[in-house]
Amino acid sequence: SLPVEEVREARLAANGYTSASLDATIHGSEDGEAALADFIGAEDRALGLVEDFHVLAPLIAGLDERDRRILHMRFVDELTQAQIGEQLGVTQMHVSRLLTRTLARLREGMLADS
Repeated sequence: SLPVEEVREARLAANGYTSASLDATIHGSEDGEAALADFIGAEDRALGLVEDFHVLAPLIAGLDERDRRILHMRFVDELTQAQIGEQLGVTQMHVSRLLTRTLARLREGMLADS
């Protein structure tokens, strides 16, 4: 009970939806037979970073404003410790100690969660 034109469009669109098993054998490879899965996809080494981000985000949110600001200046704005010290009115050595303490705290939190 559909118009002929709609049926034609649906049949044409259906041609784009075929599936094949990833275990389907492909003939003609150099080694004889191979599975389709051998040729598609790759391990994404950055996938672990997504998991790390989800663990790290609440830990960073739990830091005080100054520590978050220092992390942002160092790793987002890519300022040196001396430049951060100038903006905060403290020495480069003090910035170094603050970063070391903050990074150790985040590292401990990530290790405790894994």
